[in-house]
Amino acid sequence: MIPMGKIDEDGNIDGKSFSDWFDEANVQIEGASADRWDRDRPYNGQPHTTFGERGQELVIGLTMRDLMDCFAQGLLFCCGVDQPELYAIADRALHENLYDVNLEHIDPGAWWQNMACQIERMMGIYPNVPRLRAPEDEDG
Repeated sequence: MIPMGKIDEDGNIDGKSFSDWFDEANVQIEGASADRWDRDRPYNGQPHTTFGERGQELVIGLTMRDLMDCFAQGLLFCCGVDQPELYAIADRALHENLYDVNLEHIDPGAWWQNMACQIERMMGIYPNVPRLRAPEDEDG
């Protein structure tokens, strides 16, 4: 949130540029790891995202082909291809059919989220989020 502070002659608010305020807001919303590529960056995003606690899960027991399949399935799911259609496509050389997908209006965030869910499914840990509880189940 940008504060209602004093604006100086350079257009800065309380001595900070809009870009500085925007960067701080981005870190608060997505976490610092959303803007970096190094493997040592923190998992400080929202817990249910790959930038948060969920992203710390090690990928175990999958092959490179499994990961390619998850990548392809993530793409097709974000294009609206449902489960039965997906298996029909896979029977006709899944990866060759990817060249027919129009990528012009693909949401990259939806693609990688779907891919991550497919990886979790193959690992047998989907959904990889804490179980929801009804208010009456809470202690206190």
